[in-house]
Amino acid sequence: MHVGIIGVGLMGHGIARNILGRGGFDLSFLDHPGNQPTDDLVALGARPCATSSDVAKASDVVIICVTGSPQVEMIVTGETGIATGLRPGTVVVDCSTALPDSTLRMGEIVQKAGGMYLDAPMTRTAKHAHEGTLNLLVGGEAEVLERVRPVLASFTEQVDHVGPLGHGHRLKLLHNYVSVGFMTLLAEAASQAADTGVDPQVFVDVLAAGGGASAALDRLAPYIISQDRNALPFFVANAQKDIDYYRAMSDTSGAQKLVADGVSSALAKTVEAGFGDAYVPELVRLFGKGADR
Repeated sequence: MHVGIIGVGLMGHGIARNILGRGGFDLSFLDHPGNQPTDDLVALGARPCATSSDVAKASDVVIICVTGSPQVEMIVTGETGIATGLRPGTVVVDCSTALPDSTLRMGEIVQKAGGMYLDAPMTRTAKHAHEGTLNLLVGGEAEVLERVRPVLASFTEQVDHVGPLGHGHRLKLLHNYVSVGFMTLLAEAASQAADTGVDPQVFVDVLAAGGGASAALDRLAPYIISQDRNALPFFVANAQKDIDYYRAMSDTSGAQKLVADGVSSALAKTVEAGFGDAYVPELVRLFGKGADR
């Protein structure tokens, strides 16, 4: 299979490198200013394409790895979008974090164009993308997943079929609400601890030995202790976007979202203050009483 990828950013670059290296697949990618440097991919044989349509024309499988629903919709439906260049039977795998209702619409458009659609959002981080150990939550037809499983295996540790189309993104939003919500709460607590002179190592140790033990603590602890933000290179603006997608999904289903509203408000204030490109661990500092915001 020839694979195409659109979105060679923090996550997509690692995915692309593993498709080429571990998977041994031919790869085309959209040449875009938002990409990470792609010299290493080209050296491995990847071919840049000028448009999303060109990527689709070259590919049996097209992976989308962009920020959210507006970007996915443009990639699928734009004037030079993938729907204009799909080969019959091409499988589109959307690894972005998107709104389930939008995913269903994009699936219909791709199907009408002769292709098939899976939503396969990722859990874990850019580090795991480069290591080839991402986890995917896949919505769509099981038979379609089996067709592309060899490609997905090149950059994943675990691939779970979670239900029909749209359920991958639904579960990703549930996952990110819990994950980002925990980290936002923890950052606020760590900020108060720092403001009142609590030893950061003691703070982390007490939480780790009790009810605060969690993946959220593991990811924020390097920043709490030594201001190392790189354990989680995830922008605050993207965290807010994911929480707001969760809130929109909750509005559609009629679910309560009181806590989500509070998390969104806390993140929005940080973004509005000009720190949307800070990494999530930096909330520990940005929530502090002496923060410049």
